Amino acid sequence: MDLTTLPVVGPLLHSGADLIAATTAALSPVAGGLAAALAVVLLTLAVRAVLVPLSVLQVRAERDRRRLAPQLAALRKRYGTDTERLQRAVQQLYTDEKVSPLAGCLPVLAQAPVLSLVYTLFTHASIGGVANTLLEATLVGVPLGHSLLVTLTSPLWVHAWVVVLLLVVLAVVVELTRRANLRWNPVAVPEPGAQPAPGAAASVAIGRYAPFVTVVFAAIAPLAAALYVVTSAAWTLGERAVLRRLVA
Repeated sequence: MDLTTLPVVGPLLHSGADLIAATTAALSPVAGGLAAALAVVLLTLAVRAVLVPLSVLQVRAERDRRRLAPQLAALRKRYGTDTERLQRAVQQLYTDEKVSPLAGCLPVLAQAPVLSLVYTLFTHASIGGVANTLLEATLVGVPLGHSLLVTLTSPLWVHAWVVVLLLVVLAVVVELTRRANLRWNPVAVPEPGAQPAPGAAASVAIGRYAPFVTVVFAAIAPLAAALYVVTSAAWTLGERAVLRRLVA
């Protein structure tokens, strides 16, 4: 089954393709061969600008969790390894304080459909039976529909540095964001002699390496999707720095 022909998906993809194509045409006189890539970047910036209210909620949720950190630590000390009672107590605390533990996920969840749209637009040769002309767009010789692996195994491998450079930039931004998050939400240091909470080591390891999953995704996704991820990550780093000063 071709998903691009489905009643809801097809029109969305056509609209997205038309929007990117129109933006590319408008930018071509100025940006030349970079117009299509720039159109993806501008689309990303527009989406992130619309999602600023959700980002504000996210930072407020972080602030509330920092405020509740002493109470959460007391609950962990009180219930110890009784995970079930601890979870109920934590949920009750969030309910009493009117804090949503899911607020921090809102910007990511809201972007998922747009990123999926960009991914699909640059991985299908046709959309609803119509040839997908977006696949002809390139960035410094690399088609926006090519991933790093495809580029490396094609005659265009000499241009793979473009994708590698994007991945390096993304890795740096992800690491800076991770460190900023740690400064804003420092990991609680257990008291001397205290037993570590169940799964504490795993949680630390996940927190250390999970953010870099985006780098892996960008490496296997079409270049257009990688552009979206890099632009969004850079926006997140700057936006979070500003909002934390304003909301704190």
